[in-house]
Amino acid sequence: QVQLVESGGGLVQAGGSLSLSCAASGRTFSNVAMGWFRQAAGKEREFVAAIVWSGKTNYAESMKGRFTISRDNEKKAVYLQLNSLKPEDTAVYYCAARNGLMLSSANDYVYWGQGTQVTVSS
Repeated sequence: QVQLVESGGGLVQAGGSLSLSCAASGRTFSNVAMGWFRQAAGKEREFVAAIVWSGKTNYAESMKGRFTISRDNEKKAVYLQLNSLKPEDTAVYYCAARNGLMLSSANDYVYWGQGTQVTVSS
């Protein structure tokens, strides 16, 4: 079992930045791929980025260059830096975990946090 708790969401103006954190607890953090997803109101959950133990990352094409995922294996934490935010980035951002590969489908992730709201005003 892996428990995930996100933090760092909030309200920011367009062009601003936010840093999201996800603290993991429970089983060992090794061999666990961590992902960030987001879900806007009335829309399906979409992949943002993922990272594996070694630090290798994968991003949704539309997020590249603005968002950065990182992890601290000793602290069992994963982070998402959001820069140059746009109103269309408004969503609930979820942290997720799975064993093995860093896949981009929400259906492939077993463990989920409760989500943190990010609101970008124009």
